[in-house]
Amino acid sequence: MQPTATVLVYSDDSNTREQVRLATGRRPATDVPQVEFIECATPAAVIKELDRGGIDVCVLDGEAVPAGGMGICRQIKDEIFNCPPVLLLIGRPQDAWLATWSRAEAAVTLPVDPVEFAAALAGLLRGKRALSA
Repeated sequence: MQPTATVLVYSDDSNTREQVRLATGRRPATDVPQVEFIECATPAAVIKELDRGGIDVCVLDGEAVPAGGMGICRQIKDEIFNCPPVLLLIGRPQDAWLATWSRAEAAVTLPVDPVEFAAALAGLLRGKRALSA
C-alpha cells in the first residue's frame, strides 16, 4: 500500500475548501501519494491540527475571514517547529508579494484553477518527500 499525504485546508468558506478537494482529486500528480484532507474553518483549528502533527502541506485561504491565510501563514512559520510547506490561495496575482511576506512556499489565485493548483500542490509534496528521504 502506498502512503498517503495529509493536506490541511483552511478557509471559512466551504465552497473554497470544496474547490481545493476537487482540484486535487485523489492525487495531484501520478508521482505523489494519494491525499487525505483535514479541513479547518477557524484559525484555532489550524493551530490545533498543526500541534497534533502529521500534516504534509497546508493550503491556506488568503481571503478567509476573520483571519486571512497570509497572517496565519506568517504566524505558523514563526511558531510551529518544522512547519509544513504552505500553498496560499490569493485573491489577485498582484498579491503574490504578500504571499512572499507571509513566507508561503507557493501561491495560486482564486478561484482555484485545477491545473495550476494541482501542479503547485504536487510540487510541494515532492519537495516534502525529498526532504524526508
